[in-house]
Amino acid sequence: MMKTRAAVFYEPNKPLLIEELDIDEPKTGELRVKMKAVGLCRSDHNVMVGARPVGMTPMVLGHEGAGVVDAVGPGVTRVKPGDHVVLMFIPTCGHCHHCVSGQTYACVLSANIAKGPQLDGTFRLHNRQGQAVGQFCLVGAFSEYAIVNQDSVCVIGQDHPFNSACLVGCGVTGGFNAAVSRAKVRPGSSTLIIGTGGVGMNVVQGAKAAGASTIIAVDLVEQKLAWAKMFGATHTINARKTGVVETVMNITNGKGVDFAFEVISHPDTIAQAYEATARLGTVVVIGLTPANFASLPISPLSLVLSQKTVMGTLYGAGNALVEIPKLLRMYKRGQLKLDELVTTTYTLDQINQGYEDMVAGKNIRGVIVFD
Repeated sequence: MMKTRAAVFYEPNKPLLIEELDIDEPKTGELRVKMKAVGLCRSDHNVMVGARPVGMTPMVLGHEGAGVVDAVGPGVTRVKPGDHVVLMFIPTCGHCHHCVSGQTYACVLSANIAKGPQLDGTFRLHNRQGQAVGQFCLVGAFSEYAIVNQDSVCVIGQDHPFNSACLVGCGVTGGFNAAVSRAKVRPGSSTLIIGTGGVGMNVVQGAKAAGASTIIAVDLVEQKLAWAKMFGATHTINARKTGVVETVMNITNGKGVDFAFEVISHPDTIAQAYEATARLGTVVVIGLTPANFASLPISPLSLVLSQKTVMGTLYGAGNALVEIPKLLRMYKRGQLKLDELVTTTYTLDQINQGYEDMVAGKNIRGVIVFD
């Protein structure tokens, strides 16, 4: 029986425990990935603090990962040992209605990503007490090795650094394509991004790539606002120091922005994005709002009279099997910043410190690097 060291979630508001787990061999349609790098995404932190319920504990979190295929099980046709892969937090079955329509971000298998077991209802990880251990998003990337289904990986070129390649598994693809694919930002338009962390910074990049002439970044941390300018922001607002809506209106001569993106995951900031958006404008909600919030403070009358569009987005409304290689090609050509997103790297044993740094606003993206 192989062993793997992993960061395991047992209960909310407690540190992740680093422990050795038993890991099974890959079953039909599955492969084993030797993990090389994993981004510290806020979605995992939401689970850690109880803001996003999951189907079970214990569970290995982590979903923004990259590594090398170490072994494959029966029936695997998409990948082979030695392939470099990026994990996809939403699997792509390729044959459901949404997949065949090109909407892989809505694959029917996505209903399983927070439950814990693999697609067949069984588990590949077990702790020393004999408990089955779930895998968040069907991957559980905070582990030296991960058993995943072939539907959950995208093969990439072997010349891409893992530290940056892992980021296109979630934050880069979700943020960049929220602007380019979901909102369809137009050349010369004005945009607002509330929250400039690992996802929001890529909305900035997407808005710039789409040709937006005004890109307003909002955050509470001055350093992150300085970084946002490096990624393409034309204006910045520190929400601790000034009113967001009032300042946006001043920048846009009272019109409001054409496109607003909320990446904070809170009804109050969604309302700010709405109020700062022009008539006929579009508001895109990206952040995963805690489950205890059941409504938005938006006037239905205003929604009708202003004819604004409010929409959600998952995975940037893009086909990850297409978008991941495309974004990596852009990176290789100098058209997309990835290395600059990685503020600090950590070992697996430092994962809780990495999340403390994220909450403190010290990082754009922290990345766990395996030996």
